[in-house]
Amino acid sequence: MDQSEHAVHDAIVEEIRKKLRHQYKEIKINLSGEKAHEFNGEFPDMVLSEHGMVLALVEVETENSFSPDKIEVWRKLVSGGPRLMVILPKHMKAKLTSALWDSGIADKISLGGYEITITMP
Repeated sequence: MDQSEHAVHDAIVEEIRKKLRHQYKEIKINLSGEKAHEFNGEFPDMVLSEHGMVLALVEVETENSFSPDKIEVWRKLVSGGPRLMVILPKHMKAKLTSALWDSGIADKISLGGYEITITMP
Protein backbone atom coordinates (compact mmCIF):
# COMPACT_ATOMS: atom_id res chain seq x y z
CA MET A 1 0.00 0.00 0.00
CA ASP A 2 1.27 3.44 -0.82
CA GLN A 3 0.93 6.46 1.45
CA SER A 4 -2.37 7.63 -0.07
CA GLU A 5 -3.90 4.17 0.42
CA HIS A 6 -2.70 4.17 4.03
CA ALA A 7 -4.48 7.49 4.52
CA VAL A 8 -7.72 6.17 2.98
CA HIS A 9 -7.48 2.98 5.05
CA ASP A 10 -6.94 4.86 8.30
CA ALA A 11 -9.72 7.36 7.56
CA ILE A 12 -12.17 4.51 6.96
CA VAL A 13 -11.08 2.74 10.15
CA GLU A 14 -11.68 5.95 12.11
CA GLU A 15 -15.09 6.44 10.48
CA ILE A 16 -16.11 2.88 11.35
CA ARG A 17 -14.98 3.45 14.93
CA LYS A 18 -17.25 6.50 15.13
CA LYS A 19 -20.20 4.49 13.81
CA LEU A 20 -19.65 1.59 16.22
CA ARG A 21 -18.76 3.48 19.40
CA HIS A 22 -22.36 3.30 20.69
CA GLN A 23 -22.60 -0.47 20.12
CA TYR A 24 -19.29 -1.56 21.67
CA LYS A 25 -17.74 -0.35 24.93
CA GLU A 26 -14.20 -1.31 23.96
CA ILE A 27 -12.86 -0.57 20.48
CA LYS A 28 -9.18 -1.16 19.84
CA ILE A 29 -7.67 -0.21 16.50
CA ASN A 30 -4.52 -0.99 14.56
CA LEU A 31 -3.97 1.75 12.01
CA SER A 32 -1.69 1.15 9.02
CA GLY A 33 1.58 -0.39 10.16
CA GLU A 34 0.56 -0.62 13.84
CA LYS A 35 0.61 -3.87 15.78
CA ALA A 36 -0.80 -2.85 19.14
CA HIS A 37 -3.84 -5.12 19.49
CA GLU A 38 -3.48 -8.82 18.72
CA PHE A 39 -6.07 -11.56 18.25
CA ASN A 40 -5.10 -15.19 17.50
CA GLY A 41 -1.59 -14.09 16.53
CA GLU A 42 -2.89 -11.58 13.98
CA PHE A 43 -3.45 -7.83 14.12
CA PRO A 44 -6.88 -6.99 12.71
CA ASP A 45 -7.70 -3.36 11.98
CA MET A 46 -10.27 -3.29 14.76
CA VAL A 47 -11.09 -5.45 17.79
CA LEU A 48 -14.59 -4.91 19.23
CA SER A 49 -15.12 -6.06 22.83
CA GLU A 50 -17.45 -5.88 25.80
CA HIS A 51 -16.13 -6.49 29.33
CA GLY A 52 -12.92 -7.96 27.95
CA MET A 53 -14.66 -10.48 25.67
CA VAL A 54 -13.96 -10.09 21.94
CA LEU A 55 -17.26 -10.01 20.05
CA ALA A 56 -16.19 -8.98 16.55
CA LEU A 57 -13.22 -8.07 14.41
CA VAL A 58 -13.01 -5.64 11.50
CA GLU A 59 -10.65 -5.65 8.54
CA VAL A 60 -10.61 -2.73 6.08
CA GLU A 61 -9.30 -3.32 2.59
CA THR A 62 -8.42 -0.73 -0.02
CA GLU A 63 -8.22 -0.95 -3.77
CA ASN A 64 -4.81 -2.65 -3.75
CA SER A 65 -4.52 -4.20 -0.29
CA PHE A 66 -6.49 -7.41 -0.90
CA SER A 67 -4.52 -10.50 -1.87
CA PRO A 68 -5.33 -14.22 -1.63
CA ASP A 69 -3.01 -14.37 1.41
CA LYS A 70 -5.58 -12.30 3.33
CA ILE A 71 -8.08 -15.15 3.18
CA GLU A 72 -5.73 -17.34 5.22
CA VAL A 73 -5.33 -14.54 7.79
CA TRP A 74 -9.12 -14.21 7.96
CA ARG A 75 -9.50 -17.97 8.35
CA LYS A 76 -7.22 -17.76 11.39
CA LEU A 77 -9.18 -14.83 12.81
CA VAL A 78 -12.59 -16.51 12.50
CA SER A 79 -11.29 -19.75 14.01
CA GLY A 80 -11.13 -17.89 17.34
CA GLY A 81 -14.89 -17.48 17.50
CA PRO A 82 -15.89 -13.85 16.91
CA ARG A 83 -17.43 -12.74 13.67
CA LEU A 84 -15.29 -10.90 11.16
CA MET A 85 -16.48 -7.90 9.20
CA VAL A 86 -14.52 -7.07 6.06
CA ILE A 87 -15.08 -3.58 4.65
CA LEU A 88 -13.86 -3.00 1.10
CA PRO A 89 -14.59 -0.89 -1.99
CA LYS A 90 -18.14 -1.68 -3.14
CA HIS A 91 -17.09 -2.76 -6.62
CA MET A 92 -14.89 -5.51 -5.14
CA LYS A 93 -17.62 -7.26 -3.10
CA ALA A 94 -18.70 -9.74 -5.79
CA LYS A 95 -15.13 -10.87 -6.46
CA LEU A 96 -14.39 -11.30 -2.76
CA THR A 97 -17.67 -13.11 -2.10
CA SER A 98 -16.72 -15.68 -4.72
CA ALA A 99 -13.24 -16.13 -3.22
CA LEU A 100 -14.71 -16.57 0.28
CA TRP A 101 -17.13 -19.26 -0.94
CA ASP A 102 -14.28 -21.04 -2.69
CA SER A 103 -12.25 -20.98 0.53
CA GLY A 104 -15.13 -22.26 2.69
CA ILE A 105 -15.35 -19.32 5.09
CA ALA A 106 -18.06 -17.19 3.47
CA ASP A 107 -20.55 -18.04 6.21
CA LYS A 108 -18.23 -16.66 8.91
CA ILE A 109 -17.54 -13.27 7.33
CA SER A 110 -19.81 -10.28 6.85
CA LEU A 111 -18.95 -7.99 3.95
CA GLY A 112 -19.49 -4.25 3.97
CA GLY A 113 -18.63 -1.76 1.30
CA TYR A 114 -17.62 1.82 0.89
CA GLU A 115 -17.19 4.26 -1.91
CA ILE A 116 -15.61 7.66 -1.94
CA THR A 117 -17.60 10.21 -3.84
CA ILE A 118 -16.52 13.74 -4.65
CA THR A 119 -19.16 16.06 -6.02
CA MET A 120 -17.99 19.29 -7.60
CA PRO A 121 -20.21 22.37 -7.82
